[in-house]
Amino acid sequence: MTFPLFDLAGLRALVTGSSQGIGLALARGLVEHGAEVVLNGRDRAKLEVAVRELADTGAQVSASVFDVTDADAVKRGVDGIEGSTGPIDILVNNAGMQFRSPLEEFPVHRWEQLMKTNISSAFYVGQAVANHMIARRRGKIVNIASVQSELARPGIAPYTATKGAIKNLTRGMATDWAKHGLQINALAPGYFKTPLNQALVDNPEFTAWLEKRTPAGRWGDVEELVGAAVFLSSKASSFVNGHTLYVDGGISISL
Repeated sequence: MTFPLFDLAGLRALVTGSSQGIGLALARGLVEHGAEVVLNGRDRAKLEVAVRELADTGAQVSASVFDVTDADAVKRGVDGIEGSTGPIDILVNNAGMQFRSPLEEFPVHRWEQLMKTNISSAFYVGQAVANHMIARRRGKIVNIASVQSELARPGIAPYTATKGAIKNLTRGMATDWAKHGLQINALAPGYFKTPLNQALVDNPEFTAWLEKRTPAGRWGDVEELVGAAVFLSSKASSFVNGHTLYVDGGISISL
């Protein structure tokens, strides 16, 4: 049985920050639904491991190594994919980082690093890819937001600022680019077991708090993000634009 609305066969997706964690899980999910995937990151060795992992399943997968915080490198990388591999039909803007510190002690260089990695990169890659999509009058962009697009916790105020910005950048992209046939939406994970969150996963006190605070009563598994990503990448979301879809076990709607 096939589901044409969710079929990604014949489409090519670029997933930034996809050598591990959420990015790799989303890439794996997209290829399982028929897409060809280009993995991106700065660490060539880690990317090659991820490429082999997906290729061993029979997936069409390749790697493009460039720094998403460098606007010139992004343009060269995106133009290179378009010129040598083929058109980018789907962009998943996943690259991101976290740094925890009390706000009054937060290092300025870490603030600047977070801004470049979490928000500037989404603008750089989004703009570079959209310029090709606009010419074709079609394309899907999925920006990875966060439950912190709505909520705050002690010690991560700058991260929260970047994810709030991603939510509104998504709205702005949709406002400017929907008229060109593009759909731009955000996927906002709650608390998932990822390398970025490993210190929290390993903290019994935090895990107990999270399980009590989340209506679903547990951490999320990254595979549970795939359905939402496929929806936002497929024909099924053809009239969805500027939306932020929370996949968070209910934490953002419950006191």
